[in-house]
Amino acid sequence: MNAEILNNIDFKKAGGLVPAIVQDFENGEVLMLAYMNRESLNKTVETGKTWFWSRSRNKLWNKGETSGHYQYVKSVKLDCDYDTILIEVKQIGAACHTGKRSCFYRKLY
Repeated sequence: MNAEILNNIDFKKAGGLVPAIVQDFENGEVLMLAYMNRESLNKTVETGKTWFWSRSRNKLWNKGETSGHYQYVKSVKLDCDYDTILIEVKQIGAACHTGKRSCFYRKLY
């Protein structure tokens, strides 16, 4: 892990959280958006599975913990402003709590 990049992540901008976009590493499909704090990012890097901060439950959660639909991390990237994380994963099963592969299944336009 690149410590310089990790130390530059701007967790202060949004009250300790940064958005994390989760994308299929094989085909680029955007699977979901969640939020990470420093602890969830560290656990993600340590375990190789995604961990996020639940704003509604106010606690850490491991994607797939109850469903078995884990996300195995292939890469973690930061945007140019160090305030958004892109996680490329191997998705097991559905990424969305509705049972859909992606949370982005509703087309507006």
